[in-house]
Amino acid sequence: MSKDKNAKISVPQPVRGTQDMLGDFADRFAHVVDAFDRVRRLYGFKRVEVPVIEPTAVFARSLGETTDVVSKEMYSFEDRGGESITLRPEFTAGIARAFITNGWQQFAPLKVATHGPLFRYERPQKGRYRQFHQLDAEVIGSDSPLADAELLVFADQLLKELGVAEGVTLTLNTLGDAASRDAWRAALVEHFEAHKGDLSEDSLARLDKNPLRILDSKDPRDRPVADSAPDIDAFLTAEAQDFFGAVTSGLDAAGVAWERNARLVRGLDYYRHTAFEFVTDRLGAQGTVLGGGRYDGLIEALGGPPTAAVGWAAGIERLAMLLGDGAIDTRLDAVIAVEDDGQLALAMRALAALRTGGFATEIVATGSPRKRFDKAAKIPAQALVSIGARDGSPHVNVRGDGERARAIEALVRALL
Repeated sequence: MSKDKNAKISVPQPVRGTQDMLGDFADRFAHVVDAFDRVRRLYGFKRVEVPVIEPTAVFARSLGETTDVVSKEMYSFEDRGGESITLRPEFTAGIARAFITNGWQQFAPLKVATHGPLFRYERPQKGRYRQFHQLDAEVIGSDSPLADAELLVFADQLLKELGVAEGVTLTLNTLGDAASRDAWRAALVEHFEAHKGDLSEDSLARLDKNPLRILDSKDPRDRPVADSAPDIDAFLTAEAQDFFGAVTSGLDAAGVAWERNARLVRGLDYYRHTAFEFVTDRLGAQGTVLGGGRYDGLIEALGGPPTAAVGWAAGIERLAMLLGDGAIDTRLDAVIAVEDDGQLALAMRALAALRTGGFATEIVATGSPRKRFDKAAKIPAQALVSIGARDGSPHVNVRGDGERARAIEALVRALL
């Protein structure tokens, strides 16, 4: 059967909740990643890579079988070998798995950082996608409060380097050690049990397995009960108080501003001590731009030895959205306009010399020679180099101000 040449071909559409990037936002995205790589080197964090796919058990154990991420949001499938595989919804569990299976205990305390795509099936909204991207930093194998403080100073410097720290607040809480947390949890359960009739359906479901999550419920029905619940401070052991004091003292010494938020929690039992979020009202309801905490029980929950650890993650898309207009200079260093085809060889030598010398350069050498200068002038660059001929000899003219433009002119003129 012959094909109908007039039949309209159906154009594939992107998967809902994914995005294609080009131009300004792609530049912002790359700027965030570049700043992260620069700052993490200053703090001695090694680059780590872990797979995009993991056995589903890695996330079911680490995130909790009853959490929304595991029960509703994970992209899981059975591969041809019959194994349940999941696209990673976060970094920490995969890094913890790698720590165990590769014997990285020998390198502890291990400071690692990574970035890349993550996947969650949730309702797309501003700054939130089904394929999204995060920065991630972890310190594994240190039970010192100085590790918590260092991570927070690292995060604070990153936000300042990006120029987005204004209007962003570090909120901080302690979940105490195991004894503190257990006593607080029991008191919370008793409090919530006494007010079961006032709680939402979601909070009633959390009451048995994840009662701490009720404290940060967004449901208006839960707020009066949650706001009247006991704080962790009444249950902190002396050791837990000292730990939190050391973290905050480290932040104060480093000049990092912070605010206490006694309602900031992490629901799963392996979280200990420090919990934190950098929050802003510049992104509407999606106020957290970076968050994390100490998870001393996670690696043991995955079958490894008891190992202290602390880490944070930040959404690249959200940080890119916070960048101000003009925060990134996307101009080239130079653009070359070849106004005489007889000087093309000289122009190509100049192009090679500039790029080898570390100057980002483009060339305009096609179309009408008389229009090339005007075309090149429309390309944003710190220096405009025109190469032509005068009285049969090569002629170079460089337009631009500043030290970089002068260096470009000197390099090109040296080729004459």
